[in-house]
Amino acid sequence: MLQDIYKDTKDSMQKSLNALQRDFATLRSGRVNVGILDNIRISYYGTLMPLSQVATVLAQDANTIIITPWEKPLVKDIEKAIQEANIGVNPNTSADSIKLFFPPMTSEQRKETAKQARAMGEKAKIAIRNIRQDSNNNIKKLEKDKTITIDESKKGADEIQKITDEHSKKIESMVKAKEEEVIKI
Repeated sequence: MLQDIYKDTKDSMQKSLNALQRDFATLRSGRVNVGILDNIRISYYGTLMPLSQVATVLAQDANTIIITPWEKPLVKDIEKAIQEANIGVNPNTSADSIKLFFPPMTSEQRKETAKQARAMGEKAKIAIRNIRQDSNNNIKKLEKDKTITIDESKKGADEIQKITDEHSKKIESMVKAKEEEVIKI
């Protein structure tokens, strides 16, 4: 039973790390990343679709992203969605594609992005702590139901804390790596 709780805890915490990685992909570092457009949704035949599912999105160089819709009428919808997303650039539209020119980041923008990365890391740590609390509550419930002994409960709580510490360190190293990537010119 405790092994199941440990496994579920590790799985849930890994999902938090994966979510943090996805969040980091939306942050801009020195080089543009098409991940910055991941949260943009386009109305496609009445359904909101991710931009990547209605167009080809390519990073042409360090400062330019080219978006080529699969259907020409989508150009205006994509342009509008990009403007509403407020990603810091205005789309340059031609007949069949959209170009996004990102100016080089200023040191102020870099500091702000690093701050966002730290906030995302803190959010992930909070998620990890909530998972730890749920796991500890499950262990206490087993103890209360007399399924496990007090000693087993104590060992279980210690093991959950080890798992939590391990994942917290991973988050800290991910945040540090992202900050260095963003600050580096």
